[in-house]
Amino acid sequence: MPVKTIQWKEGSVYIIDQTLLPEQYKIIKINSISEMAEAIRTMRIRGAPAIGIAAAFGVYLGARSDPKSSGEDFLKSVHKAVHLLKNTRPTAVNLFWALDRMKQKALSAAGLESDERIAGLLQEARDILEEDRRMCRLIGKNGLSLITGNEVTFLTHCNAGALATADYGTALGIIYAAREAGRRVRVFSDETRPLLQGSRLTAWELTQAGIEVTVICDNAAAFLMKQGKIDYIIVGADRIAKNGDVANKIGTYNLAVLAEKHKIPFIVAAPTTTFDFKIDSGAQIPIEERGRNEVIRRFGILTAPENAAVYNPAFDVTDHNLVSAIVTEKGVLSPPFREAIKKLENKS
Repeated sequence: MPVKTIQWKEGSVYIIDQTLLPEQYKIIKINSISEMAEAIRTMRIRGAPAIGIAAAFGVYLGARSDPKSSGEDFLKSVHKAVHLLKNTRPTAVNLFWALDRMKQKALSAAGLESDERIAGLLQEARDILEEDRRMCRLIGKNGLSLITGNEVTFLTHCNAGALATADYGTALGIIYAAREAGRRVRVFSDETRPLLQGSRLTAWELTQAGIEVTVICDNAAAFLMKQGKIDYIIVGADRIAKNGDVANKIGTYNLAVLAEKHKIPFIVAAPTTTFDFKIDSGAQIPIEERGRNEVIRRFGILTAPENAAVYNPAFDVTDHNLVSAIVTEKGVLSPPFREAIKKLENKS
């Protein structure tokens, strides 16, 4: 069974500290909004859906800290929590979707008794978690329709599995579904520099699930494709624009270009909460830039000169015309994506 990266138990949020994997498997307890914001910022929890879920619980934790506040003070507390969490990571739209949903819940509950207000926020956060779990299962089921053959080899990038969601995953959810359908599945996982989410997280997660996985250096992907060893490339997403442009972990665009060259299906898997219906194209997606030490200091040593300039974007944007299909919980979207996404927006 896939792991569960975030859980609500006995009045606290529990998450797997993903910065320690695979060296150490550690569950940490989150009891305050400041702890949750720090966990998101430092990537103890990461992955667009999981960040959204964590942020929802963060809003609840912030409001819970002042349980006897008036309705007006309750709303101020929620707005303060939302502001803090919005500034943790700028690219994954699920974060903002979840915060907007919690804010709307707070507004509708402001006139209730204090304990009812707090309970309402908790229930909303728990609903967001359970909905994501169901969405991931449906993404797996829907994506399976694209996969042919009894023996299938996938290439994936970063981690879009159970560690990045409430359960099962998006990209890895399709791989899990293929295995459950009796396919013989093999996965190549890009290491995904500089933080190695592919080798540290995806390889660990798939190993836990008993799926054959081979870790490759990012720059080996093209050679594998040239050798004809890859049947499908499948990735997650952090934000999808109205035209189908996809923001995902840095290096995703590389794979999409290579997939087109080698005529390999390039599949994106994401829940509808990852679509940003307010932006027309990927040019409008803010790209998070992270610290230089992620690049020049690894494994406790310098891996580049201390005074070297560093450019460290956490994400890139893949053009919609490089994407073969986008798998959601509501079905599979095919090009032309602008038309398909408009229909999806009308259903949402």
